[in-house]
Amino acid sequence: MSDRIDSLNDRIDSLEMRLTYQDVTIETLNQTVTTQWTEIDRLTRKVAELKERLQEAENNMPGPTNERPPHY
Repeated sequence: MSDRIDSLNDRIDSLEMRLTYQDVTIETLNQTVTTQWTEIDRLTRKVAELKERLQEAENNMPGPTNERPPHY
């Protein structure tokens, strides 16, 4: 009977260690995903800003002129 109790205690200890490791892994993954989400959000806003600036530059660009090319 004592061997069986020892075996169960060992299994419980093993499961507790695995659970603790998995908790740490989940927390690390959560932090990584949160950091990446923040960076993706920042980059998405930056791309939208750059797109708007490019559109403004294109709208303010002078139209084509009928000049002779410089190689003539």
